[in-house]
Amino acid sequence: MSQKVSPSMQSLKSLPADYRFDGENPSGASVVLTTSSIPRKGGLRNGVSQADTAAGDSEDSPYNSHGVSLEEQALTDDVEPGAAATMPLPQSDERRWSDTSAYARKKILQSWIQLPNGNWELGKILSTSGKESVVSLPEGKVIKVISETLVPANPDILDGVDDLMQLSYLNEPSVLYNLNYRYNQDMIYTKAGPVLVAVNPFKEVPLYGNRYIEAYRKKSNESPHVYAIADTAIREMIRDEVNQSIIISGESGAGKTETAKIAMQYLAALGGGSGIEYEILKTNPILEAFGNAKTLRNDNSSRFGKLIEIHFSESGKISGAQVQTFLLEKSRVVQCAEGERSYHIFYQLCDGASPALREKLNLTSAHEYKYLEQSNCYSINGVDDSERFLTVKEALDIVHVSKEDQESVFAMLAAVLWLGNVSFTVIDNENHVEPVADESLSTVAKLIGCNVNELKLSLSQRNMRVGKDTIVQKLTLPQAIDARDALAKSIYSCLFDWLVEQINKSLAVGKRRTGRSISILDIYGFESFDKNSFEQFCINYANERLQQHFNRHLFKLEQEEYIQDGIDWTRVDFEDNQDCLSLFEKKPLGLLSLLDEESTFPNGTDLTLANKLKQHLHSNSCFRGDREKLFTVVHYAGEVTYETTGFLEKNRDLLHLDSIQLLSSCSCHLPQAFASSMLIQSEKPVVGPLYKAGGADSQRLSVATKFKGQLFQLMQRLGNTTPHFIRCIKPNNVQSPGVYEQGLVLQQLRCCGVLEVVRISRSGFPTRMSHQKFARRYGFLLVENIADKDPLSVSVAILHQFNILPEMYQVGYTKLFFRTGQIGVLEDTRNRTLHGILRVQSSFRGYQARCHLKKLKMGIFILQSFVRGENVRKEFAELRRRHRAAATIQSQFKRKIARQQYKGITEASLVIQSAIRGWLVRRCSGDIGWLKAGGTKTNESGEVLVKASVLSELQRRVLKSEAALHEKEEENDILQQRLQQYENRWSEYETKMKSMEEIWQKQMRSLQSSLSIAKKSLAVEDSARNSDASVNASEATDWDSSSNHQFKSQTSNGGRPRQQQQPMSAGLSVIGRLAEEFEQRAQVFGDDAKFLVEVKSGQVEANLNPDRELRRLKQMFETWKKDYGGRLRETKMILSKLGSEESSGSMEKVKRKWWGRRNSTRY
Repeated sequence: MSQKVSPSMQSLKSLPADYRFDGENPSGASVVLTTSSIPRKGGLRNGVSQADTAAGDSEDSPYNSHGVSLEEQALTDDVEPGAAATMPLPQSDERRWSDTSAYARKKILQSWIQLPNGNWELGKILSTSGKESVVSLPEGKVIKVISETLVPANPDILDGVDDLMQLSYLNEPSVLYNLNYRYNQDMIYTKAGPVLVAVNPFKEVPLYGNRYIEAYRKKSNESPHVYAIADTAIREMIRDEVNQSIIISGESGAGKTETAKIAMQYLAALGGGSGIEYEILKTNPILEAFGNAKTLRNDNSSRFGKLIEIHFSESGKISGAQVQTFLLEKSRVVQCAEGERSYHIFYQLCDGASPALREKLNLTSAHEYKYLEQSNCYSINGVDDSERFLTVKEALDIVHVSKEDQESVFAMLAAVLWLGNVSFTVIDNENHVEPVADESLSTVAKLIGCNVNELKLSLSQRNMRVGKDTIVQKLTLPQAIDARDALAKSIYSCLFDWLVEQINKSLAVGKRRTGRSISILDIYGFESFDKNSFEQFCINYANERLQQHFNRHLFKLEQEEYIQDGIDWTRVDFEDNQDCLSLFEKKPLGLLSLLDEESTFPNGTDLTLANKLKQHLHSNSCFRGDREKLFTVVHYAGEVTYETTGFLEKNRDLLHLDSIQLLSSCSCHLPQAFASSMLIQSEKPVVGPLYKAGGADSQRLSVATKFKGQLFQLMQRLGNTTPHFIRCIKPNNVQSPGVYEQGLVLQQLRCCGVLEVVRISRSGFPTRMSHQKFARRYGFLLVENIADKDPLSVSVAILHQFNILPEMYQVGYTKLFFRTGQIGVLEDTRNRTLHGILRVQSSFRGYQARCHLKKLKMGIFILQSFVRGENVRKEFAELRRRHRAAATIQSQFKRKIARQQYKGITEASLVIQSAIRGWLVRRCSGDIGWLKAGGTKTNESGEVLVKASVLSELQRRVLKSEAALHEKEEENDILQQRLQQYENRWSEYETKMKSMEEIWQKQMRSLQSSLSIAKKSLAVEDSARNSDASVNASEATDWDSSSNHQFKSQTSNGGRPRQQQQPMSAGLSVIGRLAEEFEQRAQVFGDDAKFLVEVKSGQVEANLNPDRELRRLKQMFETWKKDYGGRLRETKMILSKLGSEESSGSMEKVKRKWWGRRNSTRY
């Protein structure tokens, strides 16, 4: 056998990472199916309808093309498993398997056997003889069974698939085994076509949190999950602009409430940002505390239905929400079964109230209240009621319920508890009673703010109108207890409705609705107990309505669409519940109509109601009358037997006018609001015996009628949305993790219709697309030009080009219909083509970007060359300026060295001159002494002649020195005049600098306010620099003047020899050069400072930092000032030495003159 099949099986992404298929080896030689032949899920995304998306996300398995027929054969037991396993498979142009005979031989060896206890066991067929087969069970036991009772099993490769549509054999044991396989590995979510099946794990599983939210938001995780359902809903809402709904159903304890909170958590994470999402999430603790209770099946059972409609803005952000509730179980307030609890808020209040609140409300422990003690259950394992109470108070703060209103709410709760403790005493022989005036009665009156006597009268008597008269009727003990309980139930029910109203006000204030919304419906599931009363009757009726909505969406509408579009379709029969709905809703002989009719009769009893139902409905196929007060209804999920005890009382829900008037007279605002609400409801008139009897004035409409109206409104609202279904499954009744009861799970799967959904979806064409959308989405894949063809021709051409088998699709009037997984081939080709187009586009865009980058680089290079040239020119100018400064410094330094060398030479010359002069003096003195000594021996006249010549020579020299001294004095006068000129010029320069400083200051004051700090800093630095320059210059001038004066006074004392005139001339030249240098430097520094001021003020543009250059100019000035002062001091020293030498010369001249006079006197 060598059949070619399409390997389009969906990858098992939800399996654990370490999971391996049986028979798999590293080489893969013995494994028929390889991972390379498994395409990825999620081929279709944007631009495809919901059905297409579902198909794209649930590609068919390689066995799926024959799995439906095999499953149908297994269900009808018409075909042998062996024959079913060898059916031919359709052809495909994808990768093929060469042989499947080995798989067929292996497949026939495994089958499901139903054990006597009802559970299914997987066994291997050892032999088959006639109609009997020998089967080996896993524990080694061998049994003989009838071959027709064997149910074919799926191959091991399909163990744990995340979509039941992938199973080759869709039978009950295969579904149970697949769910159990995933449940044991904490994979609690499984897809059943368009439905998500969620099995309650009864423990914390690591499947939630921000990491998983981000993964599903980015589509990096495509395993079945509540997050995936919520993500699909919000994406379709934005894409299609159609409201969405998430319908969560399941029996009590299946995890509906937690599933709804998980869905809200994901929507809040994706649509959050405004803060309203936090308020929406905080409504859950409030609604759970006031609307949930512990039952025998569930520790946190929702005793009401809830629809949360979350509104979104155009950008997909949450803008508001609205909560709607249905059928609160009011009877739980006054009556609880053994082992159950009343609503959580009562126990939370008793355990968590602060001492001040307990004193104000006169609270005691929970076991002291009769309404709570009757069930003998006060706590839940693992739950701290005091902590939950703090959570409820925090949530009330978040939804903007004021502290005063919170205290009023707690007062109403305490009043309900104390009402249960009100007792009665008989006052006459007719069994009439009145309340006992004890602590309970007074506390109730205090808490609701009414008079004790008025409360006492409202609980013990009833005012009835008969015509124009009013009759006071005293109540018996049962009637008084009913009136007390009715008041307690009404207060709690109105309080619950008031809290929901406050929540809606908080979530709707300031929120602009755009019409886009996602509704999350968390409603009670199908219930069937040992004793079923009015609550189960209404709950199961609601589930029938929801099941019809489910059927219409998934069954009826699908098949009707096939017929309307002209599809060659074999109609698949499925179980419809219209007959059961007609039993409930038919007028005038429906269950609800007969119940309302019997409720209007004052003398109606539960037994008369049961008899009436049996009388009028005995011929209905969905109704069966039983003994006494019992009757049975055949629901879609199964048969349920109801007992009419309490039906009429609960349907009437009597609260007489006396109790309403009592509430309206209370001083507390909440009871007044409750009374107003009940009076508004009573404005709708009802004719009939009920009104004539003066009975329930507050309840013109029965509970069943109101619930039916709410249910129709709900169905109408859901009908205008795109639904997404989540079926919650409870794996066991003991609420223990890891326990999986096959019978319980199978019953819930049948009730939910999960198997029917998969069967219908697989046998039909779940993927559909209009001709226009199909041509628009895949038309570009055609080789030939199709621009001038109509969409139908384009669609047919696409189908022919890709060789899609005719039995795999149908062409309708407006749409194309495909079998499961067939659209995946086109989607994969489209994705590959688009990927190639993107690669080409990216390459071309890369080429364009590179060309643009090249042009930008060329422009940048040109700009850089200009900028660099400008920078180099500026650097060159700076270097040139620095070179000039360096040359000036070098010249000054060389000048200093030259002066030092000159000073050394001068000092050496002075030493030599002094030595020579001393020698000459000594020689002259020696000649005189010789002449004197020899004068005694020679002629006296000869001695006189010699003496006169010497003296004349000396006198000549003295005259010459005096003449030279006179000349020096004249030169000194000239120098004094020049010095005076220099001083005048310096004073003019100072005046000029001061005027320039004033000009700078005026310019600085005219700068903008943003440069004020820099202006002050620059003015301070300029003033400091000018003052330093003026001080140094004045010191130099004073010193020069004093030195010149000394030089003049020295030269005025007499003449000097000609040898001393040369140093004096050198000193004058040094003074001249210093003066010239001072003028030059003053001019240079003044010009530079003026230029920097102009740059600073913006008058001149220059690429330099004026502050840094000013600091550098100041440093240069300080350096020059120091050097100039040193040179002035050297010059002063030189002139001082010259002055000392002249003074010593004058002393010698006096001595010579003295010696001359003495000698002349002698001679």
